[in-house]
Amino acid sequence: MAEPDSKTPDCEEEVEDVEEMEDGAGEGSGEQTSETTKMAAQLMKNPQVLAALQDKLGSAGGSISAFIHSLPKVVQRRLKALKKLQNEVISVESQFYREVHELECKYAASYASIFEKRSAVVKGRHEPTEEECDWPSDEEKEDDEDEAKLADELKKKATVTDAKEEDATQEDVKGVPGFWLTIFKNVDLLQEMVQPHDEPILNHLWDIRAKLSEEETKGFTLEFHFEPNEYFTELVLTKQYTMRFEQDPTDPFGYEGPEIVKCVGCPITWNKGKNVTVKVVKKKQKHKGKGLTRTVTKTVQNDSFFNFFNPPEVPEGENEDDLDDDMDALLAADFEIGHFIRERIVPRAVLYFTGEAMDSDYEEEDEGEEEDEEGDFEEEFGKVNPAECQQQ
Repeated sequence: MAEPDSKTPDCEEEVEDVEEMEDGAGEGSGEQTSETTKMAAQLMKNPQVLAALQDKLGSAGGSISAFIHSLPKVVQRRLKALKKLQNEVISVESQFYREVHELECKYAASYASIFEKRSAVVKGRHEPTEEECDWPSDEEKEDDEDEAKLADELKKKATVTDAKEEDATQEDVKGVPGFWLTIFKNVDLLQEMVQPHDEPILNHLWDIRAKLSEEETKGFTLEFHFEPNEYFTELVLTKQYTMRFEQDPTDPFGYEGPEIVKCVGCPITWNKGKNVTVKVVKKKQKHKGKGLTRTVTKTVQNDSFFNFFNPPEVPEGENEDDLDDDMDALLAADFEIGHFIRERIVPRAVLYFTGEAMDSDYEEEDEGEEEDEEGDFEEEFGKVNPAECQQQ
C-alpha cells in the first residue's frame, strides 16, 4: 500500500483507505455482500436493534433523516403509509376541535346568563340574598370557635352609635371595589402589563366577557366593559382573536390543537392629556456652528396595559417564518395573554380575586418541578430499588 502524501487532508486519507479495502476484497466479495445484506435484513426486523441504531446515530451526530435512509427500502415505504395514516388522525383531531368549538358556542348563552349575574354583583346593581350567599368558606370554619367566644364580649362593648356608623359605612360600599384590578395585580402574566398610571383607569373596569364566533372565521372576542370615565370615551374596548383549527401546511405533524393566528385591537379615543400609552420626551439640541441650544419635544410609546388594544399588525399573506424575532415574540406573548384571559380569568374570576386559583396554579407547577427533579436524579444516579435499600 502506497504511503499517503503528507499534504493530503485526513478525511481524504480515510476515504482512500476504505476504497483500497473494498478493492482488495478479491473474489467472493459478491457472496459476502449478499450474506451481509441478508444479515442486515434479519437484524432490521429486531426492534431492539433498530432502537440501538437510532441511539447510536443520535449520539454520533446523525440526524433523523440519516436514520430513516439507513433503513431498508421496504421499511421506508411502510413508514410513508404510516405517515399518511398519521395525517388522517390529525384530520380527525382537527374536526374534533371544530365540533368542540361549536359545542362551546352552544353553551355560551348559559354561561352568559351566569356571568351577567356576576357582573351585577361586582358592579353593585344586585345585592345577593341570604340564599345566594349560602356558601361556606375555609376562613369561616376556622374562625367559628373564636367568633363564638368573642361574640358576647363584642356585643357588650358595642354601642348603638357604633352600630349605626358601621352600617352607614357598609352601605356606602357598592359591589366589590377594584374587582378586576385586583385580579390583574394577582396574576403574574397580567401584573407585568399593568403600570401605576393604568390603575385608576382599571378601577372603572366592571366586566370582561369572551364572545365566541360561529362564523367561517372562527375565534373569540374579548370585551372589556368600563364605566363612564375621564380617560376615554368608549365604554367597551375589544380584542378579536382568529383561530386556526386545521393543520399548518408548513408543519402538518406539529399540530397540537387549535391555535391563535391573528388578533385585532380597537382604537381608543383618549381625552386630552389622558392618553397613558404615550409620553412626551424633551431633548436639548445644540447647533454646532452657531452654538445655539433648542429644546425639542417628541412623543414616544409609553408602557401601559392599554397597549394591549394596539397589537402589532402582520401583513396579509405574511408567513410566520418570515417574521423577525421581536415581532414573533410579541405576537406569541399577545396570543398567550388572550388565551389565558379567555380560558382562565373570565370563567374563574372570583377565584383569582381571592387568590385561590393562583394557589392551584402553583401546586400544579410544583408537582411538575418535583417530577423533573426526580427525573434528573434518576438520570444521574439511576433508579433506586427499594429492596436494595432494605437489604443495606
